[in-house]
Formats: sequence, C-alpha cells, structure tokens
Amino acid sequence: MKKMNNKTDNFRFDRLPRDLQKSLSTIYYSEKPIRNPLAVNVIHQGNAAILLKKIEPNSIAVSVWSPPYFVGKNYEKHLDFESWKELLKSVIANHFSIIKPGGFLVINIADILVFRDESMPKIQADAVHRKKVQLTKEEILNFLVRNPTMNRNDLAKHFNCSEQTIDRRLNGNNVRGGKHETQSRVKIIGGLVEDWALSAGFYPYDRRIWVKDAAWENSRWASLSYRSVDEFEYIYIFWKPGITKYDRNRLSDDDWKNWGSRGVWQFPSVRANNDHEAKFPVELPTRVIKLLTDENDIVLDCFMGSGTTAIAAIREKRNFIGIELDSDYVELSKINILKETGINPIIMLNAN
Repeated sequence: MKKMNNKTDNFRFDRLPRDLQKSLSTIYYSEKPIRNPLAVNVIHQGNAAILLKKIEPNSIAVSVWSPPYFVGKNYEKHLDFESWKELLKSVIANHFSIIKPGGFLVINIADILVFRDESMPKIQADAVHRKKVQLTKEEILNFLVRNPTMNRNDLAKHFNCSEQTIDRRLNGNNVRGGKHETQSRVKIIGGLVEDWALSAGFYPYDRRIWVKDAAWENSRWASLSYRSVDEFEYIYIFWKPGITKYDRNRLSDDDWKNWGSRGVWQFPSVRANNDHEAKFPVELPTRVIKLLTDENDIVLDCFMGSGTTAIAAIREKRNFIGIELDSDYVELSKINILKETGINPIIMLNAN
C-alpha cells in the first residue's frame, strides 16, 4: 500500500488504536495513486462529478461550494429533479477520497421553495384580501333570512356581483371546477444532503444558518400564502474521520465571539447578480476558510461560478482548486480573481 498525503502535524497513523487503524486504513492509504492530478491554484473547466476523481487523495483541507439550487436558473435548466439529485449525490461521493482525514466538506444550499408536487391536493387558497368583491357569506345569509324566496340571480342583482360570486361565497368554491394547476410546496433539502454525505463516508459535524437580505419584492410567497420570505440559507459542515486540528488562534477574540462560535451568521447577500445568477458573498467562504484551515492549505470549490471562493482563499494565504463547467463563468472567474487579488489565474480545459 502507498501512503497518501496526510499533512496532519505530528500525526502518526501507527499510534492509533489497532481497531481504528483497521477501520481507517482505506482513508489514510490507497493502492491507486492519481496520475496527473489536477494542478493547484488553477481553474479547471469541466464536469465536477468527473474532475473530482482527478484530485490528489487526502489533499483538500476544506471543500466549500454552493451547488445549483434547482430553482429554475439558466445554468440548471437542463436538469430535472432526478438528475439534479444524482449530480449532487455523485459530487458528494467523489469528495470522500480527496478530503484530508479530519478535514471538511462544506455545502451552502437552501430549500426548494417552488417545488411542484403532483401528489399535493389541488385546493385553491381563499385569498380574502385579493377579492374584487368584498362580500361575505354571512352578509348573503343574513339577507336571505329577510328574503327567503330570492334565488342566486336575484341575489347577484341585489349585491351587484356575478352569480358565480354568490355561488362561491355560499358553497366555498373559490374557482369554478377547482384548482387545476399542480400545487407547489417547500422541499426540505437538509435530509437529502445528510443522507448523501453519510453514504459517502462523511459525518455531520455542524450547520450554520446564513441570514441574508430579506427579498420582499422578489419573494414568490409575499402575497398569496403564509409562507415566509426566503431570507436565510444553510451551511452544512461534514467531517471526514481523522484527527482534526483545533486552533483558537485562527480567529481573533472578536471573530470567535461574533461568528466563530455562533450558529447564525448574518451578513448581506450580493446586491447585484449582474454577471452570475447566484453569487454568494466573499464573506461566506472567507469565514469557512478562516475557521477550518491554515495557511497554505488547499481549498476546493467544484462549482466555482464567479470565482468567489478562490478570491477568499488567496486573501487568506491559502491555495485553491476551482472547477467550473460553464466556459463563460470560467472566464468570469479569471477576470474577478485578477481584479480582486492582482493574481492572473491559470485556466485549464480538462477532457472529461
């Protein structure tokens, strides 16, 4: 067996208890070294599910990324729900061999708010405040007590409305014939991500809530339901078995107090997604990198997008590997990294 890159300071695998040596041997050792592994401090253009297999085993201190959310963005329109799940599952699975023992996989994701569910009963909501005719069932019934012989047509003339409105108020039919469109519901994503990570060999370590700007004007739920405005996302942290270095000196005392040890992180989202549909702010990967890595460690982002994670890594004196499928976003990453750090990154087109 060939020993792979571990990089854990003062760590000796042979000093672990024998049962741990046996169970963890496949993590710390490998019989199949990677030929021509992906270069560091390079943006690699290609499919993440494939290129992850070309990264040096046990070399990544933290992988932090935000996948497609399955909310209808242009870059994910080719995916249906099943292919979206398969993409994330395969990407997570292919991380296990490349994360350092004791290292972390960090996924920023939100629940799917517009999830079409054919099995959900098609019942029209009674949107009272949007009714053009402010007439209640009680008003009609009270009037009928005094005028019991009136039919629906008579009532419509009296209240200056349509017969359908009278029928809907009395019988509870908000839309004649019922609701025909497929209902939407919120799809909770955390359980899926946890199952995929556990299947890959990772263990849930922590989760943070990122509170971002409240998008009242953009909310799909602002007027026709009691659903909340989408103003937070999840940051799930998964651990690969191994010795984790815990160093309080990575953060200042203020950082530890304000966010390092806190479960809720609050900072603004990107105000203008003018060059990429779903940018996360540099503060997000910066906090993850500062909290979980040391200088010169390798940080991975397999959905590089606009280059934000690479920028955070460079600023914090870490190395990076970026993977991005879209050629336009690869070029955008290069431009943004150069503009923000003064470093002109190398781009490599990898055959899939």
